[in-house]
Amino acid sequence: MARYTGPRAKIARRFNEPIFGPSKALQKKAYPPGQHGRGRRKKQSEYAVQLMEKQKAKYTYGVLERQFSNLFDKASRRSGITGEVLLQLLESRLDNAVFRLGISSSRRGARQLVSHKHITVNGEVVNVPSFHVKIGDVVGVREKSKSLEAITDSLAATATKKYAWLEWDAAEMHGKMIAVPQRDEIPENIQEQLIVELYSK
Repeated sequence: MARYTGPRAKIARRFNEPIFGPSKALQKKAYPPGQHGRGRRKKQSEYAVQLMEKQKAKYTYGVLERQFSNLFDKASRRSGITGEVLLQLLESRLDNAVFRLGISSSRRGARQLVSHKHITVNGEVVNVPSFHVKIGDVVGVREKSKSLEAITDSLAATATKKYAWLEWDAAEMHGKMIAVPQRDEIPENIQEQLIVELYSK
C-alpha cells in the first residue's frame, strides 16, 4: 500500500508547519532543510507557490500524486467551489474520519488502524484508508479492538476536541458523519484556490 515513508521533520520544516503533528524540529530549526536553508531565499514564482500548496495538502492528508489528481478530477466535476469540494473529499476519507473522531492521534496512525482491520463502517470491517465516508455512515472501533491501548489513549486525549460534522458516541465507541464539512469548519491551513489554479494551467 503506497504512502510517504520519508523523513517527516524535513517536510514539516519545508512548509514551516507541523504537517504530521507537533514537531520539535520546527522549534529547533525554524528554517527550510538543506545547506541553503538559512540563506536568503529568492522570491518564488507563482507556479512554485501553487505547487508548494498542493504538496502541503498531499502530505497533510497522506495522499500520493495519482490519488490526489483523481480526487481533484472528481471535485472539478461536482457542483460547488472546486477547491472546497476537494477538501471535503479529502475530509471524507476513512482514515481522516478516524483521525477526526479521535480514535487515532494522527492520520498516519489512523491509516494503520484501518489497514489492520480495527475499524468498521456501518458494522462491517473496512480496511481501505481511502474509503469514502458518506453522510449517515457510522464509523466505529471493532469490538475486539476496543481495548487497544493506542485507541483508548487517543480517545482520552482528544475527548474535548469535536467537529461539527461528526457525532461521537463514547459508550459505543463509534461516530457518525452527520454533514459535509464547510470550509470554515476545516482547520487545515491550506489555500485550496492555489491548487485549483495549478491544475487549471
